[in-house]
Amino acid sequence: MACVNPDGTLIPSAVTILNALKTAHTAEDLAQIVQQPLFKIRSGLRNMAEAKLVELKDDKYIITDLGLQKLK
Repeated sequence: MACVNPDGTLIPSAVTILNALKTAHTAEDLAQIVQQPLFKIRSGLRNMAEAKLVELKDDKYIITDLGLQKLK
């Protein structure tokens, strides 16, 4: 799942995930919070980590400064 459109904007599911990650969560917790299947959350998190929008710290994902900028 690509998290960023060709024009640089975020896809709606990426916005939902990034908003939820203003507080650190595991992928499993995040799947429950946003009510999406875990495989979709993991795929999105991998993609957003590659784009430097989220990072993994102590087994939990958090939004990066770049991710916060993309939400604005």
